[in-house]
This record gives sequence, structure tokens and C-alpha cells, in this order.
Amino acid sequence: MLNVVLIEPEIPQNTGNIARTCACVGAKLHLVEPMGFRATERNLKRAGCDYWDDVEIVRWACADEFFATHASGALGDGRLCLFTGQAQLHFADVTYGSDDFLIFGRESRGLDQAIIDAHSESCVRIPMCEGIRSLNLSNAVAIGVFEALRQNNYPHLV
Repeated sequence: MLNVVLIEPEIPQNTGNIARTCACVGAKLHLVEPMGFRATERNLKRAGCDYWDDVEIVRWACADEFFATHASGALGDGRLCLFTGQAQLHFADVTYGSDDFLIFGRESRGLDQAIIDAHSESCVRIPMCEGIRSLNLSNAVAIGVFEALRQNNYPHLV
């Protein structure tokens, strides 16, 4: 199962849209604290519509906990793919496995530099026009998720 990891998401509507994407494609959603909102907020639920019961959500106390658990092998064999504007490698030039972890940072400033530095060999970028900071988080997740699914021949999707 493909995994989407949101490190400290800040905007509930984005997280709701991402949860809906995960539900539609059968991906697991990992939410890493602290988040900029309470997961029970009305607008978060509204953005996810009636899909919340259809997505598996795993909550993590902090990024260190997630990365340590992944490093221990407790989360399986899926590779980490960190999406950041600081990477040289384009996201479509990576071969994705069906159980990989697509990792995205917070809306305001992305992933912390320490995380990028610790996993620099796993960083990818979505090409954009020069001078533009970033795509909307839910759009970036959809781009990454559907490329990974395309490469795996859209497993279990009709």
C-alpha cells in the first residue's frame, strides 16, 4: 500500500483533500504532529467529505518518531521519497514501489533542512517555473501519488 506522509501540515482543507485522494486510491495517510489544526475541526471534515472512514490514518507524535520507526524496518520495505524544491532529481525520474512513502512538508516552509540533509539521496522535486515557491500541498501530493500509481499500473484501481 502506498503511503503519504504529511510532516506538520498546517491547513486543514489541504489535509482533508489529501485524505480524500488517499481514500480514492487506497493509500495510507500518515499525519505527523504538531499540526496547525485539530484533526476534529469542522473544516477538515468538510474538506474530506464522507471519505474519512475509507482512509487508514496513522498519527505520529513527531518527525523523529516516524523516521526512527521507518529506519527500524517496522513499517516494511517501502522507500522514502521526500518532495522538496531543493532536490535536483525530478519526481518522475524515480522508480516507485507500491509501498513507498511519499513525504511532504508543511505548507508555509516545506520540510526542515535537517530532514532534507539526513535524507538527501531520497529527495525529489516537481518541476516548476523559476521564481515560484511551490504548488498547493494537496496538488503536489496528487501529482506524486498518481505518478507512483502509474508506474505500478494502478494496482487495485478501476
